[in-house]
Amino acid sequence: MMEVEVGRHTVLLARTDGKYSAIGNQCTHYGAPLSKGVITGHRVRCPWHGSCFNVQTGDLEEFPGIDCLPCHKVRTCDKTYSLRQQKRIKSMGKAEPGVTHTVLLLGGGAASLICAEILRQENFVGRIIMVTRDDLLPYDKTRLSKVLQSKQRDQKTSRFSDEYSLSSRAKGLDVPGIKLDNVKMLETPEDARQIHAACQGSNIVLVGTSFVGMEVASYMIGKASSITVIGSSELPYQNTLGREIGRVTMTMLSEKDVKFYMNDSVIEVKGVNGKVKEVVLKSGTVIPADVLIVGVGKCNADFYPFFLSFPSLVMNAKNFVIVDKCMRTNVPDVFSGGDVVTFPLAMANNRLVTIGHWQMAQAHGRIVALNILNKPSELNSVPYYWTVLLGKTIRYTGYGEGYTDIVIKGRFEERKFLALYIKNDEVIAAAGLNYDPVVSAVAERLAAGKVITKKEAQYVEWFCLFLLCFHL
Repeated sequence: MMEVEVGRHTVLLARTDGKYSAIGNQCTHYGAPLSKGVITGHRVRCPWHGSCFNVQTGDLEEFPGIDCLPCHKVRTCDKTYSLRQQKRIKSMGKAEPGVTHTVLLLGGGAASLICAEILRQENFVGRIIMVTRDDLLPYDKTRLSKVLQSKQRDQKTSRFSDEYSLSSRAKGLDVPGIKLDNVKMLETPEDARQIHAACQGSNIVLVGTSFVGMEVASYMIGKASSITVIGSSELPYQNTLGREIGRVTMTMLSEKDVKFYMNDSVIEVKGVNGKVKEVVLKSGTVIPADVLIVGVGKCNADFYPFFLSFPSLVMNAKNFVIVDKCMRTNVPDVFSGGDVVTFPLAMANNRLVTIGHWQMAQAHGRIVALNILNKPSELNSVPYYWTVLLGKTIRYTGYGEGYTDIVIKGRFEERKFLALYIKNDEVIAAAGLNYDPVVSAVAERLAAGKVITKKEAQYVEWFCLFLLCFHL
């Protein structure tokens, strides 16, 4: 495959099964050049975030993202190729008067958005009601902790139906003083703007060392007077990206004077005149604070009134709804997806897992929609997510929980590396920084159900051949 300039735009020209096809070259998620991605069969995978597009139709086949790509007709004459633009936008159905069949979507996140879109693309003509706590239309929430001053109009939105009010919320902290002014939680664009304004020249303390806490800490470098991060684990991202990557991220921010208190927790917030003044830790440490930002995950409590109306709805010990591969609950005609579920992950031998990330939530939404329409579909997506620190993106694919070994290529200290997580002598996950498009190549391999052995992963030469094969 190759990039071709056509007027002011670039086009991805690919050859599959002896035939040439041409689609837009910029991924519809964040504009990555697909020509630098990975192609297998009829689909190309984005090198940045793992989105997949059909090279013959431009259809979005794997998330993240919403829009498809424009497709062009290709004509071959005397070994030259001419392109004729043929934008193909998926048609959307709409509700028809008198049709009372209704789909109720609780929450305004990625799962609900994609569910609504797929329903309309598949010509569902009944009512779609989305119930959300947000006062905005569905938007890209992955940007909240990365670009805090982003304006509402910069967020891509979509409208499908009437909207009401409900959503899952961040857990927060249950400690004395948590109601003081300048205790912030990052849930909406307005929260992000308030945090951005409050932290200028201030002493800020962040609770949580996963995506929200670390990304906000990175964003505040050069803006806040001091930055302190408190984590309950030994290392940041320990439960998601693993210890090795966690150590790298901690070093990256520590070099920018971010202070870490790990294996610790907040037991009290002290204030003066109603505003935060100090944060007291379990270890006895007292940290000066003008702003306290809490980023410690999601809580399903807002959905409990709905759950209680279905007393037989099965949840696990952590109050996540249990669903099958079709995203069905045990209650007929009730489906669930996104942050509130635990679901069988195909690449992990259908182990029940909880993955609260944008790409997987979108995949949930699609499967729910198709099964609502009696088009049997099972979830087979491979997890793919990323974090941005100091302008550098660490990409991750797979499911690495329980890994027993790790193969490293590159050097952590040079901020260029690939980590391959091993379990039972097989690669189960990969993370990389400045190693594109290898993480996407691994994702394609895992999605195809093909095994990468530890022995294969240990040879640099094999990985070079591996990437070349995917670019044919």
